[in-house]
Amino acid sequence: MTSPVMITSVLVANRGEIARRVFASCRRMGIATVAVYSDPDAGAPHVTEADSAVRLPGETSAETYLDGAAIVEAARAAGADAIHPGYGFLSENADFAQRVVDAGLTWLGPSPDAITAMGSKVNAKEIMAAAGVPVLGDLDPETITAQQLPVLIKASAGGGGRGMRIVRELSELPDQVAAARREAESAFGDPTVFCEPYIEKGHHIEVQVLADTHGTVWAVGERECSIQRRHQKVIEEAPAPLVERIGSALRDELYAASRAAAKAIDYQGAGTVEFLADDDGRFYFLEMNTRLQVEHPVTEETTGLDLVAWQLQIAEGAALGEEPEGTEGYSIEVRLYAEDPAHDYAPQSGTVHRIDIASDTQFDKLGRPGIRLDSGLVDGQEISVFYDPMLAKVISWSPTRQRAAAMLARALTDARIHAPITNRDMLIRMLRHPEFLAGDTDTAFIDRHGLAELSRPLLDDAEMRLSVIASALADAAANRDAAKALSGLPAGWRNLAAEYAVKKFRASTAAADDEAAETAVRYRFTRAGVELPDDPDVSVDSVTADAVTLTRDGVRRTITVSRYADRSGETVVYTDQPTGSAVWHRIPRFVDPSTLTAPGSLLAPMPGNVTRVAVELGQHVTAGDPLLWLEAMKMEHTISAPADGVVTELPVTVGKQVGVGETLAVIATPEQTD
Repeated sequence: MTSPVMITSVLVANRGEIARRVFASCRRMGIATVAVYSDPDAGAPHVTEADSAVRLPGETSAETYLDGAAIVEAARAAGADAIHPGYGFLSENADFAQRVVDAGLTWLGPSPDAITAMGSKVNAKEIMAAAGVPVLGDLDPETITAQQLPVLIKASAGGGGRGMRIVRELSELPDQVAAARREAESAFGDPTVFCEPYIEKGHHIEVQVLADTHGTVWAVGERECSIQRRHQKVIEEAPAPLVERIGSALRDELYAASRAAAKAIDYQGAGTVEFLADDDGRFYFLEMNTRLQVEHPVTEETTGLDLVAWQLQIAEGAALGEEPEGTEGYSIEVRLYAEDPAHDYAPQSGTVHRIDIASDTQFDKLGRPGIRLDSGLVDGQEISVFYDPMLAKVISWSPTRQRAAAMLARALTDARIHAPITNRDMLIRMLRHPEFLAGDTDTAFIDRHGLAELSRPLLDDAEMRLSVIASALADAAANRDAAKALSGLPAGWRNLAAEYAVKKFRASTAAADDEAAETAVRYRFTRAGVELPDDPDVSVDSVTADAVTLTRDGVRRTITVSRYADRSGETVVYTDQPTGSAVWHRIPRFVDPSTLTAPGSLLAPMPGNVTRVAVELGQHVTAGDPLLWLEAMKMEHTISAPADGVVTELPVTVGKQVGVGETLAVIATPEQTD
């Protein structure tokens, strides 16, 4: 038991959405707030919202948010008496927790000993087995046989999908282990990995626990986080559909195992015990996250608890009651990422011109059916290449699960997200999928239904055509508004009919050299209205620079249009309509020859750091051969040869930071070398 303390000022050793979330609870409790920030985050919302802020000089995580000594010094300088680690970065670093305690500050988390006990997944499994918690056996990567496949490689020191690989072919095991070790070293500073049997159709179930300093442990609700990409959670919900289907007996067993896990390490504060369950409800310990989870809002919505407030109160010495109150209703959370699912989830960077997601609350419990938004970004902010590409968490609560899913899908559809490519359409498709609505949400969900199908644009071909027509007409109206002479006349007005004007666009997800992805709109403004010779079934009701109203088959629809300049100066057009959104790149009439890339150029699909190069100039490669590896947002991405050929240019070396669209290599095909 610790002596009671009174917390007056909290420094959050983190950034973005989680810092804002902690600050929200602190404000409600009358506690002052302190932010820390890297140079790229100098103007971020978490910095401006805090009562005071301290700069951590540098750009990368290692220079800033992972510098424990600098963070403790920042707390001292700002007069903070407590440090909240958030999640990620140093949140599960026992040495940092001890440094905070040694500095005489209150650590808003479990003891350093508890963090150490759970910090190594191998060690954690041994402790849990001794406590009677079911575990999966570990496998030595050096002795795995074909009969033991498939296996899952995991980083011993971390989570979040970093360092994880599924291996189904024994010949692939050495390379996959090596890649997992590199990712683990980059993300956690520890290359240790291990293997365990892989359950093909598993359910990721986790139990939220709260433990006070007086020996009481609460299990306050379970969550299911089975829908994942790259072993990272995408959709989380409470209660768990698997548990709801099997019944309260499974819930009781999960709760008992979670309380035993917490007591085995004398846990204090908020934590999560994670399990992998099969379709029949047999479950096995995965890990214990000794911190607050990204998905904690769904537990808050179904329990009515403020988990951050309880972290603060427990640290001050408050006691939990005998039993927590029960749960009510259903809550679903989605993680909105700046990434391109159609291209292997390539992370995106750039400017968030607008992010407008209608919500009933932000960083606070709903208390009634509605939408909650927890986001670290605002209009005009940059998505940095140095950090996780999550834009926001969008959360719903409703008395029924199907209604919670419908409300969340609608909120995403109606949102105006004028930013680099996101996973929004994929989230909506999954929320509306019959299997999801039926509760069939195992870890194979995305693989079973196919990324190509789930990542398809939400708009169908006919709706996409209306979108590009609106883009062209609004662009013409904007040009007319900007005209220095006769701007009051309608565009195209003249005594004699003019030729049709033509504007060409390319969908944002299409490859730049895919001519088939280009689409053209022919139009002519006349005294009688707008003519669309290629779209005779579409009539134009009104046109402004910001909105176009079109009618087709008797259905009238208004499409809003927004335009921005991208990094190269070209125009990017965002359209929003009730059934979905689309992004178009306007193709200029005249192309600057200096901007053209050589045939066979392989361009960086994302910003990142070159970690390995597997080829050299003059080398012959075949389609699919790995050329080099990029590390982006702590994940390693393989860049492979798109076709057979010869490496004629290789302008990158190990350690080089590259931007989106930068040339990585040029592969000359046999036809080009003849």
